[in-house]
Amino acid sequence: MLASKFYISTMKEAPSEAELISHKLMIRAGFIKRLGSGLYSWMPLGLKVLRKIEAIVRNEMNQAGAVELLMPAIQPAELWEETGRWALFGPQMLKIKDRHDRNFCFGPTHEEVITDIARKEINSYKQLPINFYQIQMKFRDEIRPRFGVMRAREFLMKDAYSFHASRASLKKTYETMYEVYTNIFNKIGLQFRAVKADTGAIGGDGSHEFHVLADSGEDAIAYSSVSDYAANIELAEAILQDDKRPDAKEPMVKFDTPKQTTCEDVANLMGVGIQNTVKTIALINQTNEANEFFLVLLRGDHELNEVKLSKQKDFENFRFATDEEIKEHLKCPPGYIGPVGVQSSIKVLADKSVGILANFICGANEPKLHLKGVNFVRDLPEPLLFADLRKVVEGDMSPDKQGILKICRGIEVGHIFQLGNKYSRAMKAEYLDENGQSQILEMGCYGIGVSRIVAAAIEQSHDDKGIIFPINIAPFEVAIAPVGYEKSAEVKASAHKIYNALKEMGVDVLLDDRGERPGFMFAEMELIGIPYRIVIGDRSLKEGKVELQGRLDQKSKLIDENQIVKEIKSLLIS
Repeated sequence: MLASKFYISTMKEAPSEAELISHKLMIRAGFIKRLGSGLYSWMPLGLKVLRKIEAIVRNEMNQAGAVELLMPAIQPAELWEETGRWALFGPQMLKIKDRHDRNFCFGPTHEEVITDIARKEINSYKQLPINFYQIQMKFRDEIRPRFGVMRAREFLMKDAYSFHASRASLKKTYETMYEVYTNIFNKIGLQFRAVKADTGAIGGDGSHEFHVLADSGEDAIAYSSVSDYAANIELAEAILQDDKRPDAKEPMVKFDTPKQTTCEDVANLMGVGIQNTVKTIALINQTNEANEFFLVLLRGDHELNEVKLSKQKDFENFRFATDEEIKEHLKCPPGYIGPVGVQSSIKVLADKSVGILANFICGANEPKLHLKGVNFVRDLPEPLLFADLRKVVEGDMSPDKQGILKICRGIEVGHIFQLGNKYSRAMKAEYLDENGQSQILEMGCYGIGVSRIVAAAIEQSHDDKGIIFPINIAPFEVAIAPVGYEKSAEVKASAHKIYNALKEMGVDVLLDDRGERPGFMFAEMELIGIPYRIVIGDRSLKEGKVELQGRLDQKSKLIDENQIVKEIKSLLIS
């Protein structure tokens, strides 16, 4: 591609609202242009990257036997009402009405639509298994769109849905898709981890997320120091290394804490480890009958894992209690609450790590007072249940009991689910088995955030000059920068000769024929992340040489002009 025939619109500075480095660099490199809140136009350079990722995804899906289709972006409310998700999916769904006042939504996902297709098209077990996929724009009305395309309202997604006659068949396809996703991210050239994950609003049984590793990632990932165990921190199980509770040896005593309202402050005041303190969290269980006030106990150095708590029977729908609700039920301001002496009608749950504490410190349910030497049974009843309710921390035993857990940050770019029959049962998607009996279809679901991968790749690899793309998704593989293009016939002739030779070889090459200054050309090529740069100038040409420099190379090297195409070929193959 000749730069004069392409459209490149780079900027020196990113707008002030750009926060993440990927957002800043994508705007500066002219990849995207903001249209509105969470809405972006993909400009030619950005679209080239997007299409290269899309091609890798499509190729791997096709090789795995998946079949591409395209479903409507606008979906009728009736389908979502069949599964109960019209109300459940919440305000992130953009709902619209047509001229006949009928309800529709701009599809955030397509489980209902594909299940409707399946129940109309799949009649016999002989048609199974089948795996459909599409690559299409989705829309989710994010409450606070931010970080550019990382958290945009409109985004490009590959979503696939498989249908099966048995759970065994579903599991087999799930394992195949796990391998496909691994191949996709390897071919793109990303450092990533596949982690066990919560199924969230999509539902179903087994689930894995695929995270691009980056310090700016929103998600925390727990992984073993020695094994291949990895899980989203919301799902990682906290393992007790010792399950024995020491004996009660200290008397329970109140002590003054005039300014200390946190476990850390109280522990420092008393000169003890924060592990000997218990924090009490007040919550409201939102049941059909009423709002039920309850307490959760955690060790002072631990954090509540809301996903784990929501999986406890009868506690699926909760929220944090307000200061007023805490005062109403405990007659005490936040910062001093505890489990001792609370009314028997107030349910108390505790993390397993609290269950092995003795002689601990907690709030006294009186302003500016705490208790020390507190013990279960003697000073307060055993909680309603002890369960794994906390987030794991670095240094915890790995759930597979191999090594300890380490924590890193990741950006979720893929998610696969074993849905089971959640949607097919609700929508009566059935098939006839070998005996002519009607059976419910089993389903799998497999998503990749195609547009999000662009931002994730930039977050993972960049420097102060700009983007450092893996070669398979860079907008161009090679850039030719002729110095004195308009002044030297020799430079111009050499540039076009090399350009044409690379094109014939199938290299995605950009020739900057705009006559720009060298510094401007080099800075622009580095900003947009082109992996290799060939510089052609009169001085080197007199020696029969051109300069070649990789995006990460500190210095360029001189290559014989007649060997440069061969050199580029060897670099791209390796």
